[in-house]
Amino acid sequence: MTTYREAGVDIEAGDEFVDRIKPLVRSTFRPEVLTDLGGFGGLFGLRSDKYKEPVLVSGTDGVGTKLKIAFMMDRHDTVGIDLVAMCVNDIAVSGAEPLFFLDYFATGKLSVAKAQEVVKGIAEGCRQAGCALIGGETAEMPSMYAEGEYDLAGFAVGVVEKARIIDGKSIKVGDAIIGLASTGLHSNGYSLARRVLFDQAKLSTESRLPELDRSLGEVLLAPTRIYAKQILSLIQECPIKGIAHITGGGITENLPRVFPEGVGANIRRTAWPMPPIFDVMSRLGKVSREEMYRVFNMGIGLILVVPPDSVSSVLVKIAALGERGWLIGEMVSSAGKEPEVQYVD
Repeated sequence: MTTYREAGVDIEAGDEFVDRIKPLVRSTFRPEVLTDLGGFGGLFGLRSDKYKEPVLVSGTDGVGTKLKIAFMMDRHDTVGIDLVAMCVNDIAVSGAEPLFFLDYFATGKLSVAKAQEVVKGIAEGCRQAGCALIGGETAEMPSMYAEGEYDLAGFAVGVVEKARIIDGKSIKVGDAIIGLASTGLHSNGYSLARRVLFDQAKLSTESRLPELDRSLGEVLLAPTRIYAKQILSLIQECPIKGIAHITGGGITENLPRVFPEGVGANIRRTAWPMPPIFDVMSRLGKVSREEMYRVFNMGIGLILVVPPDSVSSVLVKIAALGERGWLIGEMVSSAGKEPEVQYVD
């Protein structure tokens, strides 16, 4: 008699996995969560007394080839933080409070212990963002993935009062640009990073370089910073006109997504201390400065656009929240029709 297990899918392992992650999932629940783990759908009650015109904001993303670093190091408890960060940061920049999150974990053969570590990271990311992990999907698909590997995707939903949506429409020439520190590469540019560091320079995750204070693998696996709670706190007290999450495409491509036609940005490269990993990659791979700034965040994970007379108070608030922030540029008149970013030294 042929069984599903013989075909490569272990139902019992899946059941054990669900049992193991229940405490992790429940640790993220908010009062609005109406269902427990195991249902067909997660129910979340939106409070009608909190908003006059609530607008739901959604976002979805993955971790990308940063997962390859986790596989190389056989460490799986941080990529879940990256997964949550890439989704919730995207919805938080509009002023939305992240409410709930769902994940998708796919692998060829389910390792319960490894998958549990991944969900441990997802739960930690949800706690950092203040949202509930209300559901997900675990797919065991024999022959779809290399042995020991998996893929991750996520989906987040938040809410913002319609009158308080941050959309960048009020940004004008003369407004100031403030950058918040990243924790490194976050979750972007890893295909180029791996090519330079491992394929060309022949380094390993255990390599120690004089510029780095940790092993190369530890630097590359540093979790993406989650800015959701910090954004919500800042917009309550500071006049924030626009917010950009600096992901793939760097400042060059992400900052223009938040400002209106007719304005551009001047960014001063020397305004913040760039993490040394970026110099290492540029040097070893002979990657041009233009390409580096078009691919990586270069040490800036989030950008705020504020009135020039608010810079000092915003920087004080950023520091009070435990973040590092710098005045890195200003909005200028754009010569062309398309928004643009210019870098100055």
